[in-house]
Amino acid sequence: MRIALFTETFLPKVDGIVTRLCQTITHLQANGDQVLVVSPAGGLEHYNGAKILGVPGFPLPLYPELKLALPRPAIRAALEDFAPDLIHVVNPAILGLGGLYYAQQLQLPLIASYHTHLPKYLKYYGLDFLEGLLWQLLRMGHNRAQLNLCTSTAMIEALDAHGIHHLRLWQRGVDVELFHPDRRSDEMRNFLSGGHPEAPLLLYVGRLSAEKEIEQIKPVLENIPQARLALVGGGPYREELEKHFAGTPTHFVGYLTGETLAAAFAASDVFVFTSRTETLGLVLLEAMAAGCPVVAARSGGIPDIVTDGVNGYLFDPEDQNGAIAACQQLFATPSERDKLRHNARLEAERWSWAAATEQLQGYYQSVVASPSQTMTAV
Repeated sequence: MRIALFTETFLPKVDGIVTRLCQTITHLQANGDQVLVVSPAGGLEHYNGAKILGVPGFPLPLYPELKLALPRPAIRAALEDFAPDLIHVVNPAILGLGGLYYAQQLQLPLIASYHTHLPKYLKYYGLDFLEGLLWQLLRMGHNRAQLNLCTSTAMIEALDAHGIHHLRLWQRGVDVELFHPDRRSDEMRNFLSGGHPEAPLLLYVGRLSAEKEIEQIKPVLENIPQARLALVGGGPYREELEKHFAGTPTHFVGYLTGETLAAAFAASDVFVFTSRTETLGLVLLEAMAAGCPVVAARSGGIPDIVTDGVNGYLFDPEDQNGAIAACQQLFATPSERDKLRHNARLEAERWSWAAATEQLQGYYQSVVASPSQTMTAV
């Protein structure tokens, strides 16, 4: 099968969406499928056998790491040359509109997938008055697809409540060979802790952006004696966070990838995740696979991954002391921490990227087999 994949973000950008797309492309190509990636230009022409059509763009004003790339006629020529069996649009926004348009013009089956809960992001940038309009635009785009894939049951419920149809779950995945407790090292722990490996070590991995509510970790840090905090990642909110955490034992690590990132998870005592806007939270699965206990907000797609008291702790995001109490309990009872590590690893082992891609291939086959049929909404 030949798949044209339109995405608003791709390499060299690093985030959960890009990780999922890279794993998906790798497994599709390995299974004999062919993928054409249409994305904002990032200097790459190929990825693991897939051709990349980089479309020139400009930085998003509120988030310079993201580029806005406008559809252009060259895309049609590339599609006609590639001759796809279907188009898959990831988070249709700007470039993705080209995917919607060309699916109609070329009479190709269309799948869309929802990975970023944009309506919930708006309030963090003072744009919450646009939420109704954004949902209207999302309905217009997604309801042109034969199938809309979500990465958690919470997102299926949210989209269904706002009139988006033909919804299915695209299951989670994690690389359990890369993210493994055996990656733990004294050298990495010493690095993350700023030379204090004996201290309790809190970890955050992800974008440094307003909607992640990273500032909420500060009270946790201050209420765990001698604790250190490592913030792994980058983003537009870094300068504000450096001011917020000034005077605390916080290490702004920057981006880590591959085995180095896996070692960071494995070397840490607890992964603290305060975000309330997650469609899934891939980094949670990576932490769990590495045997790092998770303390996370009970919100969005997170409860699909974390079972409170079994493989991690969930806290009420409206309770300012919830994350503090969960981390204090974790550090006070080493046997409980060991249980969470063990159960977290077992949970992660259930979710391979190969299985997630096999499920996606089934969805692809269904819309190609019946391109004009309306799927039954969940």
